[in-house]
Amino acid sequence: MRVSLLFWAGFWAFLLDQASKYLVVHWMGLVALREIDVLPPLLNFRYGENRGINFGLLDSGSEAARWVLIGFSLAVCVVVATWVLRQRAGRWVLLSAGLLIGGALGNVVDRLLYGYVLDFLNMSCCGIDNPFVFNVGDVFIFAGAAGLILFEGRGTREVEKKAP
Repeated sequence: MRVSLLFWAGFWAFLLDQASKYLVVHWMGLVALREIDVLPPLLNFRYGENRGINFGLLDSGSEAARWVLIGFSLAVCVVVATWVLRQRAGRWVLLSAGLLIGGALGNVVDRLLYGYVLDFLNMSCCGIDNPFVFNVGDVFIFAGAAGLILFEGRGTREVEKKAP
């Protein structure tokens, strides 16, 4: 049960990330169009190639940086999976870890296939023009990390209370 929840959360996060990138970037032709207004100004599709980490940080564009980021992402996935499986994590922690891992692996696949992470989501509001783009995998990474912070320790306390 524990491993399957982690696996399936990661699987669906990965699949949704990759499917959304294919659909928007390739099928809808965002590469050529560069931008598609969906619900302006709240939601727009803007083509982006992220060779760094969040918000383009560490964007040196070098092959070495690409492989370092791939290695770092894979290491984080292994550490998170090992950590939640070794502790008596509750279902919310396992779900959160799966979302984080699935999103991270989606971005790793992008770096392997393209040399960069495909980004296309842009959200602005209230007169603020947001110049940054992100992807569905980034949303899963953020939600998974937030879930690990919020729910960590809750599942272990429930198990400890039940133990004689």
